Amino acid sequence: MTLATLSRLAVAAACFAAATAVHAADFPDKPIRFVVPFAAGTATDQLARALGQAVSVETKQQVIVDNKPGANGFIGATEAARAAPDGYTVFITTNTTHAAAEHLYKKLPYDPVKDFAPITGLGKGGQFMVVNAQSNINSVKDFIAAAKKEPGKISFGSGSSSSRIAGELFQQMTGVQLLHVPYKSNTFAVTDLLGGQIQMMITDSATGLPHIKSGKLRALGYSAQKRSPLLPEVPTIAEAGVPGYDIGYWFAAYAPAKTPQPVVARLNELLGKAAKSPAANSAFYAASGTEVFVTTPEEMARFQQAETRKWGEIIGKAGIEKE
Repeated sequence: MTLATLSRLAVAAACFAAATAVHAADFPDKPIRFVVPFAAGTATDQLARALGQAVSVETKQQVIVDNKPGANGFIGATEAARAAPDGYTVFITTNTTHAAAEHLYKKLPYDPVKDFAPITGLGKGGQFMVVNAQSNINSVKDFIAAAKKEPGKISFGSGSSSSRIAGELFQQMTGVQLLHVPYKSNTFAVTDLLGGQIQMMITDSATGLPHIKSGKLRALGYSAQKRSPLLPEVPTIAEAGVPGYDIGYWFAAYAPAKTPQPVVARLNELLGKAAKSPAANSAFYAASGTEVFVTTPEEMARFQQAETRKWGEIIGKAGIEKE
């Protein structure tokens, strides 16, 4: 390669870097789309809307929440992965698509690592183990006893990997055998739980809490290490009869792979500020008992790697075969 060629390449690289910097400085100058792989009303959807409102106020640009539910999050993940890497499509998702899926399914239509650029973590939370309030089951121990009397007949529903694996881990640690009923989202599973089509589910606070507070669902336990500040009277599942039980969920934001680093940095700034805003706290975090979890892109990449390994170990021990 000649010196002249090297000079031209250097000039081109400098021009590209300068153009990218200008783009990032002006970003955003048009509406941003938040792709959510779950249905409207789910915890992820509620979070996306709370963050979108805060980002919109900050940037004076519209944020459009685009729900793409179905296929275990595959539809939304694939949509986001194939979007233009310009920063105007942001994937608001959970451990379902980015830690658990590769251990639950033989083939994914997207790569959780190669197809995405991590932006930031957004939140962490636990889940409530709930039954219909008309059920005669009043505690975790009651549920275990009932399940042991009728192996494979008592059902639990799930509409996310967090909910599914929470139920599988419960079976693994208690020795009970339950019938798993899958749903496209936790909201659909809750509807059937209210209607008596399934007997139990372990669901995120945002989805289950309104029905618990209305008296339609009964909370038997909380899946995290500590009790939920929203319902401190509800014991953890570990306290209620399953020592060592601990599993939760997390939210994060990603851009399509090859999104320029300065644009990712700007999105990290915007979303981090939004997550810590009083508006998002009142609209989602405080209301759902979710802990704010903001990271750098590099920290999120490392966290995702560790979580993928952790979920793989849980799924492997549960004996779940890939679908």
